[in-house]
Amino acid sequence: MMDVLEHTQSSFKLVNETERDISEMIKHLNEFLPFSQEEMGYERPVTIRFISDPTNAAEILGKTAFYNPSIDEVSVYVDGRHPKDMLRSVSHELVHHTQNCRGEFDGETTMGEQPYMQTSEHLSEMERQAYEVGNMTFRTWE
Repeated sequence: MMDVLEHTQSSFKLVNETERDISEMIKHLNEFLPFSQEEMGYERPVTIRFISDPTNAAEILGKTAFYNPSIDEVSVYVDGRHPKDMLRSVSHELVHHTQNCRGEFDGETTMGEQPYMQTSEHLSEMERQAYEVGNMTFRTWE
């Protein structure tokens, strides 16, 4: 099953590449995404992609979400996760989208390396901002 839902007013696209029913979460995203855009100030459209990876889900320290700055896309893992936790991950990754829109990823050569935070003071600061601003934006909306 793959659902593609577009919301043109706020310039975002939601893509569900999983078997999980995310219809209830989409109702919340239709409210949260315009709010986050206003709060964070990102101007470019963003794609939110929901993905499944049972192997990743089985790892206690598996990934929860990631941002791809080259295509303005947030990917969120769904397996075994509460919808609120997935929404919080979306908010965190939207901070990275905002940073990308401001050009803060420009010139970074350590993207994708693990552990990425420890390879660059700049990336470490960007991650701190994502935790702080992402969580606070989500809590304010919530």
